[in-house]
Amino acid sequence: MSKKLKKLGRNISPKAEVQNISNKGIWVLVNEKEFFMPFKEFPWFLKATINQIYNLEFFHDKHLHWPELDIDVDLESLKYPESYPLKYS
Repeated sequence: MSKKLKKLGRNISPKAEVQNISNKGIWVLVNEKEFFMPFKEFPWFLKATINQIYNLEFFHDKHLHWPELDIDVDLESLKYPESYPLKYS
């Protein structure tokens, strides 16, 4: 006799998506935690199209990648910005 699950379990796959774009920056949701990426600190997105910004990939539960823009951001740099003092100027 086979048993069927009555309720599906929670999806534990790592997930990342762009939630919002404003004139100040980008909000990215990663595994249910939101991060703000201001254009002042991430100027590479300033000339990008909306579609390019929304085209976000997430690898190894720690690496954000925008393939059309060739932009890579390590999740640790968003979680602990004080540990990453080098800024684009």
